[in-house]
Amino acid sequence: MLLRIALRRKMSRLTAIATAVALALAPVPALAQGRGPPVIRDTEAEQLLREYTRPILRAAGLEKQNIQMVIINESVFNAFVADGRRIFVNYGAMMQSDTPNQIIGVLAHETGHLAGGHLSKLREQLAAAQTQMIIAMLLGAGALVAGARGGNSNSGLANAGAAAISAPQEVIRRSLLSYVRQQEENADRAGVKFLTATGQSARGMYETFKRFTNESLFAARGSDPYAMSHPMPAERVAALQEMARTSPYWDKKDDPALQLRHDMARAKISAFMERADTVYRRYPLSNDSLPARYARAIATYRHGDLRSAVAQIDALIQGQPNNPYFYELRGQALLEGGKPAEAIAPLRKAVQLSNNAPLIEMLLGQALVATNSNAHTDEAIAILRAAVARETEAPLGYTQLAMAYGRKGDYAQADLASAQAAFLRGDNKTARDLASRAKTRFAIGTPGWVKADDIVSAKPLPGQKSN
Repeated sequence: MLLRIALRRKMSRLTAIATAVALALAPVPALAQGRGPPVIRDTEAEQLLREYTRPILRAAGLEKQNIQMVIINESVFNAFVADGRRIFVNYGAMMQSDTPNQIIGVLAHETGHLAGGHLSKLREQLAAAQTQMIIAMLLGAGALVAGARGGNSNSGLANAGAAAISAPQEVIRRSLLSYVRQQEENADRAGVKFLTATGQSARGMYETFKRFTNESLFAARGSDPYAMSHPMPAERVAALQEMARTSPYWDKKDDPALQLRHDMARAKISAFMERADTVYRRYPLSNDSLPARYARAIATYRHGDLRSAVAQIDALIQGQPNNPYFYELRGQALLEGGKPAEAIAPLRKAVQLSNNAPLIEMLLGQALVATNSNAHTDEAIAILRAAVARETEAPLGYTQLAMAYGRKGDYAQADLASAQAAFLRGDNKTARDLASRAKTRFAIGTPGWVKADDIVSAKPLPGQKSN
């Protein structure tokens, strides 16, 4: 199930000098909290990214840090870290990486930032820079005031005050950007080190940055190297190439099975995120590969031909009867096509084959609820409770759980689940209102009452506004 969660956050401008590093410094809220980057949730793509990063995190000594992979709903190529707990990857980065090694190289670079503690160190640098700016501005403002009071006779003092404000800011800005460039270079070196330690080639990392160099050469021409937040492209790629070629794994190729999984994930993303005509240009009928058939089956169901889509999905299942994502797709197509009862069986199979993936469990729970049959209510509640216990930041699970509780007449639990869903969406007012009502339905001190009280008294999460 590829699920788009549209989140928005207003990025405030800290100061002029912070603009270049705002993305790295800004706090990013938990997924689906209603403020933050627009997130895509999909078990297949997330699992693939986790497998890409697991050996790298182990080599970096971060395997016990529970680093999460987050896919951002942006088509441009980008990846970044922002809170020390997650690596964010635009879906465009996956689409534009022809091989697993190319995206793995980018992930190794971002792991270098995490392992080096660059975020916390950068915040320290910014805090020091802001202090210096404040002092410079106060001194400059004092000179301006003195100059204004003295009239024309002190115009030179006023001009000096203006210079005292602007000049230090420029020096501080350049110092910060130099620090950021050094961090990028350090992350490159660390990334190559982690790839070599895990027996992987750094060629993909080099190829990706070289492509960026070719695309940015014209834009960078004439640029002031000291006013850039990243090393000058040609210099960076030359240094990276020298490091990468020293690895004994430079010529190592991706495993064909991993390449296929990579291509399948890209096909899925294309089919869900791009226009139908774009999908069919990428994967024309003349292309009989498994990824191409996967993309066309998804595009067919998304654009209204359910019968043809199910036939295509069944052909995929016949070729790979143990692929959980084909059963998930069949269930999702039937559910969204208005046939929830028929969606239950393939979704049960998908849950089984995926080792109870919580996002797929939520889809099964949704199908059970959508049948409007009381016979499925208790099972839906059990499945959804298990799913939200392991995937705590997906509002879909709580929304479906609220519907199931409401059908059963358990309005206290229904209000609580609705409040949890609203809280995760960032709708704090609705969350508090529903949680307050839930408190009146629970006995004081019971687990449900305590959870509701937590929501009522909770402060907005990072990136959220109080409302």
